[in-house]
Amino acid sequence: MQEIVEFTSANPWLVSGLLASGLAVLFYELRLKARNIGSVSTPVAVQLINKGCRIVDLRDAEKFAAGHIVDSRNVPEAELADSLAKQKKPGKSTLLVCDSGDRSGELAGRLRKEGVDNIYSIAGGLDAWRRDNLPLISDSASG
Repeated sequence: MQEIVEFTSANPWLVSGLLASGLAVLFYELRLKARNIGSVSTPVAVQLINKGCRIVDLRDAEKFAAGHIVDSRNVPEAELADSLAKQKKPGKSTLLVCDSGDRSGELAGRLRKEGVDNIYSIAGGLDAWRRDNLPLISDSASG
């Protein structure tokens, strides 16, 4: 212990720089984690779906009708908070979907900050879903 104290007193600039670097890395990592806390990859999204999570598609009705994930519901963003409050089931996850994942990711993060648990967004949205060749259905095919 005495050696650490001697080193610190002999090299104050080195120790200060080391501490500052460590804090900068910690701050950067925490900021990244906070920004992407609700985004999941498509394989993780498939796992959530297989476990029975709700899928909420935020796109407009026309895009939804053209192609959406099986068992997803089309809920406009403005109505989402009310819809989630009415359907509050402990432990039930909700997966938000949009075209690119930007809007749904931002909304998932905002809802998490407001205290809504188990809410996620697909990183890359339906664009990533399509790139991974995962299935979509259209209203004309299901009706």
